[in-house]
Amino acid sequence: MSAQQMLKVFVTRRIPQEGIKILQKAGMCNLSVWDSDEPVPRAELLKGVAGAHGILCLLSDKIDTEVLDAAGPNLKVISTLSVGFDHLAIDEIKKRGIRVGYTPDVLTDATAELTVALLLATARRLPEGVEEVKNGGWSTWKPLWLCGYGLSGSTVGVIGLGRIGLAIAKRLKPFGVKRLLYTGRQPKPQAQEVDGEYVPLDTLVSESDFVVVSCSLTPDTQGLCDKTFFSKMKKTSIFINTSRGSVVNQEDLYEALSSGQIAAAGLDVTTPEPLPTDHPLLTLKNCVVLPHIGSATYSTRGVMSALTANNMLAGLTGSEMPSELKL
Repeated sequence: MSAQQMLKVFVTRRIPQEGIKILQKAGMCNLSVWDSDEPVPRAELLKGVAGAHGILCLLSDKIDTEVLDAAGPNLKVISTLSVGFDHLAIDEIKKRGIRVGYTPDVLTDATAELTVALLLATARRLPEGVEEVKNGGWSTWKPLWLCGYGLSGSTVGVIGLGRIGLAIAKRLKPFGVKRLLYTGRQPKPQAQEVDGEYVPLDTLVSESDFVVVSCSLTPDTQGLCDKTFFSKMKKTSIFINTSRGSVVNQEDLYEALSSGQIAAAGLDVTTPEPLPTDHPLLTLKNCVVLPHIGSATYSTRGVMSALTANNMLAGLTGSEMPSELKL
């Protein structure tokens, strides 16, 4: 393919090499990469996408009408290195006939593993324990010191039993969970695999010892976990969110945690991201906050990068994408 025929692809961040190599090997892409681990500044994004046939982006890149206009009529495909797509102006993208690739499935296991790790770390107060060892607070064995909550014989409620929710449930069941409750738009046939009981949200919230949020961010779930939600939880219950930060009203969560309304919370997602270091939630010992690392294993990020690149190539050539978002 001659230089004139090469298709411009703007990559908004430094991504794992697996994806870059696939795009380079195809011999049809004129790659322009914002070569940094930090997000591309808005002005550079608008400049970078000009004339692009494809945009390879991340969750942190707001691809709105302004960006689409800046790209211009050449734009055929947007390939996002993520499962979520709430950063994309879907209606406008659909109107312009632009195809969208994303990366479901490939990060399911990694996110489910991280969710279980976060749940255990929060319930058994692991960060507090590590801190006590480091600061000299560990004096001797004490019967009630750093006691937490166990999964054996417990009731776990999963909000959103999709791919990731089901994978979380499968990993939690062997810990001796007695009941697995779930809620969502409708009962899921796959719930049988984990003996899941489909219940109304209020039932799940009031009866669960562990509430795990694993739903998509939609207008219905925005701010779902608020003051009313937390007031229905048991005082001994643990709240875990690895979905999207906006599902939770963080002021209400802070109030629930600081007042003893609920026992503890573990978050891998927040609003905003990163969470400011002076945020009230970070002052609480019973709140464990991680920096959105649900899919952060070397293998998973490599597979995500490769899938994003293959989605891009398929979109540019008009072929069937390995993982296309149906608009």
